[in-house]
Order: sequence, then structure tokens, then C-alpha cells
Amino acid sequence: MQDDRTDRTESGEAELALPITAPAEKAPASPYLVLARKYRPARFEDLIGQEAMVRTLSNAFDLGRIHQAYILTGVRGVGKTTTARILARAFNYELPARGSEPAITRPTIHMPELGVHCRAIIESRHVDVIEMDAASHTGIDDVREIIANAQYRPMSARTKVYIIDEVHMLSKQAFNGLLKTLEEPPEHVRFVFATTEIEKVPVTVRSRCQRFDLRRIETKVLIDHLAKICTMEAVGIEPEALLLIARAAEGSVRDALSLLDQAIAHGGGARPVEVTAESVQSMLGTADHGRIIDLFELVMHGKISEALTGIDALYECGADPAQVLVELADFVHLVTRLKLVPAAVQDGSITPDEARRGGELAEALSIPVLTRTWQLLLKGLEDVKDSPRPLAAAHMVLVRLAYAADLPTPDEALRKLESRLAEPLGGASSAPRPPAQGREPLGAALGAASPATAAVAARPLPTTAPSAPLPRLSCFEDIVALAGQKRDPLLKRALERDVRLVRFEPLRIELGLEPGCARTVVQDLTRRLTEWTGERWMVVVSNEPGAPTLKEREDAAARAAAEDLHADPLVRSVLATFPGAEIVAVRPSTPPEPAPAGGAAAEPHDGEREVFEEVPVDLDP
Repeated sequence: MQDDRTDRTESGEAELALPITAPAEKAPASPYLVLARKYRPARFEDLIGQEAMVRTLSNAFDLGRIHQAYILTGVRGVGKTTTARILARAFNYELPARGSEPAITRPTIHMPELGVHCRAIIESRHVDVIEMDAASHTGIDDVREIIANAQYRPMSARTKVYIIDEVHMLSKQAFNGLLKTLEEPPEHVRFVFATTEIEKVPVTVRSRCQRFDLRRIETKVLIDHLAKICTMEAVGIEPEALLLIARAAEGSVRDALSLLDQAIAHGGGARPVEVTAESVQSMLGTADHGRIIDLFELVMHGKISEALTGIDALYECGADPAQVLVELADFVHLVTRLKLVPAAVQDGSITPDEARRGGELAEALSIPVLTRTWQLLLKGLEDVKDSPRPLAAAHMVLVRLAYAADLPTPDEALRKLESRLAEPLGGASSAPRPPAQGREPLGAALGAASPATAAVAARPLPTTAPSAPLPRLSCFEDIVALAGQKRDPLLKRALERDVRLVRFEPLRIELGLEPGCARTVVQDLTRRLTEWTGERWMVVVSNEPGAPTLKEREDAAARAAAEDLHADPLVRSVLATFPGAEIVAVRPSTPPEPAPAGGAAAEPHDGEREVFEEVPVDLDP
């Protein structure tokens, strides 16, 4: 039988003693707290990157000018909800007197230690600090509950605080129901709203609140914050790895801490933990920035074969093709800023190698080339994201970049064309012209020519023929004939069949339109006449009946010719001889051909008209 012993406590209650041989039980390990929660700021002094807001609130609390409602807006992870909780602490901060130090019984943002209500507020369990998620409480009934409870004084704290997160998710009726209480709340009530989409909050609500726009955290500030946390966590991390995490976070502290948590787990299998840039690149699916710069230089040199091999190598190492294009675009942006404002990026947010190589490329590349490269990368990024084969799409983007890298910009092409046209034919100097100031071609600057430049240079420049004189139009029929010469059959057909001429003057035409005429014929005719003649024409629609259309006149002339032909004796005798024969068309006779030299003159043609396409008639009785 197991040797159990039961002892009595001083109160007389029985207490079961453990067996002598049983080992002592270990205390359960506390659950792991993620870095984003473990290092969440608890005071305004702990907030980073929000100095303007902290200064404004500090002065307001010191002067006793505390507003009744605040609205905090900004991207995810910059501290909106955290700031709301710190404000709730400041509203209710209390500290009892200790020795010579007086008690603190008024709102203040200077909170050197936890007060009476601070721990409960930080842990979101204080009865007088009500946090509500508007994404799941969107209706008017939830707001009615807030309005009804706001009339009662707080149970233990000084101020009752309502924190409504993602307030833009409230319905229209909920916003309207909140307006009166928000404008004239009880003296013991404060509202703090947080939202990522401030434009969705009605202006009637915004006008009743003090608004604070929380900024994205700068890369250098974020790097310093992450380095401090790594020191406290006893985690070794390379500076380039910190830079990669800060860039990927895009100004969000929560995103940066979540990525740091992931990087520690990804790169740390033993103690002490060491996080390298290579492990972070593998985790994020990004490429080494040195290889990104190499790829950019290959593309700008027009070395497309080496560039395709480079992106294939990055893809095999785990880099996402779309992310490679994003990093190429980021580097183009960096080079552009180094060219225009060199001091703007000297803040520690880039590596020394990026600063050096980017500066060299900034001196070699012109702004038009950089902007064109930026546009091609943005368009190519959309293609890669939509393509079922992202790597193949990225290949085609690099091909476009390589072939467009050294093409002249539009102003350079115009200058070159004008200079060639200004040279006399046959007497142009063959000496090369120096490039324009600040417009050195990219291939010359980087020491190579792109495939497009080589192809263009290999083609001889066509000899320019003297320009033909512009047509002069003296009547409406000339316009119709010109439309036929310019091969615009739709406009020619409309002018012949659907337009009645009312008045024709130089550079001005009045037309009447048939019911079935296209509505755009007037605009098309105006534009075409300006293109064809080099002069500005005015085409207007008139309500006057106007002359018959050209088609109607042509049909009338054909009927008159057929009637004249029927009256001809010879034709009448032919029709009488061949019953059932009919006249199909009447065409003018061709002029007689000139007689050959030394030969007899051709016999003159008797008639001026010919009869075509007679129907054969059976002459058998």
C-alpha cells in the first residue's frame, strides 16, 4: 500500500501530503508573448516616430485643455490602439502619496510608474475603460448601449473612456445616433476613436473630434528600435538583416516586430540566436541587394543574356519574380533621388554599397531614362502578378528594359531628326555630333550599347523626299475626291450618300444630314480636312434642305442617260430585234487610240455611248 500521510493545519482542515518519494512538480511555464505585445509602449515616452502628437497632447494636459473626443488615424501598426490606451491611462492616472511626494489626482501624461488603474487598463480589463471593435459592433443598438451607459458615472476611475477601434465600420445610423452624445458628452466621459480609413468617417463625426494622423515610422528610427529589442532579447542580428526587416515593414512597428519574431525563429536553432541577412532574405523571398544592383546594371548595359541568367539564379535561391521587380523599381527610385536630392537619402536607410553604386549610376543616367525605366517596371509588375508564369513574364519585362534602355528620349529623337533634315542632301558631314548637354546616351555612359541601339545604328537613314504641296479645295466634289485619295472609304461613302451640301465657302462648309447619317461625320470631316490641308476648317450642320446628295445626282444622271439611250433609233431597233434584251448600264465611250507611226489612221467611233451586257436571246422560232 502506498505510504500517504495526512496532516492537520492550524485551522483544523485536513491537508493531503505528497508521497515521500514523489518528485516536486514544476511550475507551468508561462505562455510565450509575441514581441509586438511584449514591447507595446505603455507611456507616451515609449512611442517612437510620433513626436508631434506627443508634444500636442503633453501641452494640452499640462494646460488642462483636454478634449472630449479624439480620433487617431494612420496605417496599420503605427500605434493607434496603443495611443488610445495610453490616453485612457492619462485620463485616469492616480498615484497615492508616499512620504514627501504628494498624491497625483489629476489627468497627466507624465506617468513614471504604474498607477492605481494602469495595470487593468493596459490588460484591457478595466470596468470604466470600454474597448469596442466597430467591425463586429456596427449597428445602432450597440451605440444605444453606449449612450445609455454614458449617463452613469464611472465605478472606480475618474473618467469613463470609450475606445472604438476601426470606427469607420459603424453604420450610418450608428454614426448619426452617436452625434449628440459625442458633441455634448457628460463631463466624466471621453471618446477615443481609431481608424485606418479616415475618409470613411462622416465629416460630422470628424468635426467633433481632435484628429491626430500617426505617421509611418522612418526606416532609421525603426532599425534603432529593432536593434534595442534584439539587445534586450539577447539576439544577435546583422545590420543588413535589420535593414531588410525595416524595409519590408514599410513603416509599421507591429509588422517589423512580427517579422523580427519570425526571423528569430527562422534563423535560431541554438543559443545564442544569430539572425543573418541571408536567412532574412530566404524568409522574405527577397534578393541580395548587391545582386539586384548587378541585375540593374546588366539590363541598362543591354546584356540581356546575362540579365536573364541573373534573374534565374535569384529565382532558384527562392526570390519571387514580382519581388525582384519591386526591388528593381525601388533601386530606380533610389538612383533618381540620389541624382536630384543626394542629401535626402543619407540617413542610414541604405547600405554604403548602395550609396556608392547608386551615386555612380545617378551620374551616368539621365532623368528621362530613369523615368522611362520606372514606368516599364511598374507596367511589367502588373503583368507578372497577373501571369500564370511569373518567371517568364519577368523575363519579358527585362527584355523590354534592355531594348529600351538606350533608345533616345522623344526630345533627343526630334533634335536628331531636325539636324538630319537641316543638312544639305549629299553634303552632310560624316563626323559624329556631340551629345546634348546632360543627355549623354546610356550606352556611352556605361560603356556598352543596347541591342536596340545597335539595330538602329545599323539601319541607314532614309533619304527624305520633298514634301508634296497641300491640296487646294474649291468645291465639295474636291473634298469627296480627296477622301478617296487619302483612302478613307467610310468618310467618302458618308459624304456621297448621307450629306446634302447647303453652302460651300473657303474653310467653311454648311451641310444637311440625312436621317441615317452617322453622328460623328461632322467631327470626322473637320479633323480630316485640318490634317489634309493644314488649315482649320469649320463644318456646321444646317436645317436648310440643301442640294441633293452626290449619290442622288449620280442616280438621276444615270436615269437621264438611259432615257436618252432608249430614244436612240439604233438602240430601239436592237431592242426590237432581240426581245427581252435590256440596258444594264450606260458608260462613256473610251477615246480612240492614236494611230501607229506610218500606219493608217484608226476609224472614228460613230457613237458617243456604248451599250454593255446585253442579255442573250434565243432566236429560234
